[in-house]
Amino acid sequence: MQHQPILAAVDLGSNSFRLQVARAEGDQLYMLDGLREPVRLAAGLTDEKFLTAEVQQTAFAALERFAERLRGLPSEAVRVVGTNSLRVAKNAADFIPQAEHILGFPIEVIAGREEARLIYLGVAHGLPQSDDNRLVIDIGGGSTECIIGNGLNPLKLESLYMGCVSFSSRFFPDGKVTKQTLKQAELAARNEFQTIAADYRGQWRRAIGSSGTAKAIAEVLELNGFNRSGITRAGLDGLRAHLLDVGDVQKLDLQGLRPDRMPVFAGGFAILYSAFCELDIAAMDTALGALREGVLYDLWGRFHDNDVREVTVGQFMRRYHVDTKQAGRVAKLAHALARQFLGEEADLHLLDWAARLHEIGISVAHSGYHKHTAYITANADMPGFSKKEQARLSMLTLAQRGNLAKLQAQLKDADSCALAMSLRLAVLFYRNRSTIGLPELQVRFSGTKFHLSIDADWLAQNPLTESALQEEVKQWKTLGLNVQIAVS
Repeated sequence: MQHQPILAAVDLGSNSFRLQVARAEGDQLYMLDGLREPVRLAAGLTDEKFLTAEVQQTAFAALERFAERLRGLPSEAVRVVGTNSLRVAKNAADFIPQAEHILGFPIEVIAGREEARLIYLGVAHGLPQSDDNRLVIDIGGGSTECIIGNGLNPLKLESLYMGCVSFSSRFFPDGKVTKQTLKQAELAARNEFQTIAADYRGQWRRAIGSSGTAKAIAEVLELNGFNRSGITRAGLDGLRAHLLDVGDVQKLDLQGLRPDRMPVFAGGFAILYSAFCELDIAAMDTALGALREGVLYDLWGRFHDNDVREVTVGQFMRRYHVDTKQAGRVAKLAHALARQFLGEEADLHLLDWAARLHEIGISVAHSGYHKHTAYITANADMPGFSKKEQARLSMLTLAQRGNLAKLQAQLKDADSCALAMSLRLAVLFYRNRSTIGLPELQVRFSGTKFHLSIDADWLAQNPLTESALQEEVKQWKTLGLNVQIAVS
């Protein structure tokens, strides 16, 4: 980290795109610069969940401005995350490559609970030490994250499918606020909060709101005399009555309410008011940090050997009762083979994690366990991992054995083929699940052909392995790749 003290996080939210740059000094991050663009991706989602051309162009223009600020930073110092709108958009696969090209950095679409974890991390780093549990509520443009945590550790994580942009578009499309529309919005929000209420009520001592909606409402309440500080139930009741009296968000004359916040104010208010009702909140403070700060601290942890993905892999190994010795053997050999295939500079973290997790599916059923492993790694909540990383883990664990034809669409680039072959060979050679004397293996990959050189005497003494290697020749041929086995 001493060689890369500047870090940057980009939050492609459903309401706003935000960029935060920070300087790392020891164990602390100091925020240097921030940019905000009110893109409102969620408002650009059609009923069929496609991002419109107009909102995409708005997003691309914002990313061009972000790209200028990020210019010169190495890829490992920048992390870009997409949230709910990119999770649900059916044309996200078309949008993201164009956005990555403009921005110059890869985009990770994160799951809802991973978003909640990162939000809590950002909030907790800006709070004083406390032994009390905290409730954090973050109302974004398309989703609302609810977290109970203690210190820096989240205890409960939930992501609810509602946000200030989506609710404003759904219930207040013309900006009009009536008793009927407000009641409908509140009932919809309360139904969402009811799904978590039993687990959340009474489990915390202090409530904290993060991100724009909570901050905007707190500022409006304070500056207009609805309550003295923060957010209170009495203050919200007063603001609710005022909203109904005025009846139109465009006509609100409230100190602290920015013009760009007006179109999403009513939807955000309905969600926050419902949270107070369903979760028995009397008062709420606002936080300085949120998702982008959490992304920065998570990125900073990766530089300091405090990668939460390592913690997650260890937890999964324990949860699914993995044979750690076998996992270690497979991981070590797969790593050594991949180094020969791809070179010493290759990033093999995903391969190492896939090797250590490759047998978690056995806890479901031994038959076809690699398929169960692939399903778990693709669909489980895995703190620290993006959806793209989970998809890669799933692909590698599915490719560890059996028919490769099912992976033809995924094994198209040379690096993926090399990683899959490394894991397959490691599983193949350690099929007897014991530490055996392996021959010296010389391997290389040209991009179209795998070359394996192996001792002839060892191969003659291990006919099962020899038969399995011949099967590998057939399997890779279905993908148009040749495997050449040379004996020495």
